[in-house]
Amino acid sequence: MAVLPPGRRNRLSPNQLAKQEQIVDAARRVLVRDGLAGCTARAIAAEGPLTKSAIHYYFSDIDLLIDRAMAALVTDFLTGLRLVADKYDDPRERLWAVLESYLGTFAEHPNAAFAWFEYWVAVGRADNVQAAEVTLRSVIELLTDLLDDVGIDDPRARARALQSYLLGAVVQQHVRRRPFAVLREEIELLCLA
Repeated sequence: MAVLPPGRRNRLSPNQLAKQEQIVDAARRVLVRDGLAGCTARAIAAEGPLTKSAIHYYFSDIDLLIDRAMAALVTDFLTGLRLVADKYDDPRERLWAVLESYLGTFAEHPNAAFAWFEYWVAVGRADNVQAAEVTLRSVIELLTDLLDDVGIDDPRARARALQSYLLGAVVQQHVRRRPFAVLREEIELLCLA
């Protein structure tokens, strides 16, 4: 279901909601391809079926549109990780498969990682971190569940540490690619020792 700003849900028709979603989908593609700086109303209009004027009609604030697009990207990312997790019965195998998929996603789509980091920096500078906090919390919740299933002490604290490690690993993998087996050893020391 689409995430709408407070008070807008009751005022938009199903057709208008569909158009809003088309704009969000176009913004997602632009974010991944061109990064945050390239995610302008003009670029989104060129990517999608609606005009720049329509974008401004449905989103009075481009930052709100970018928040929605980033939330959708993270939701898709987490859905993919959960699909990976669902393939495994053994909690440890599940954890490793999800972590490998997590890192693999950003290796396959490096611009997605850059968009994520650019977004965090931008909302931090604007002192508007609520939307980014929600996405971060969603990832940490998934990691907490995975670590809890393995039987780790204080899975939430370990999940926060693991998320910090993974974010750093995503950046480092762009500079110096290392095999997952090496990263796995580091993760074992961090979370499972």
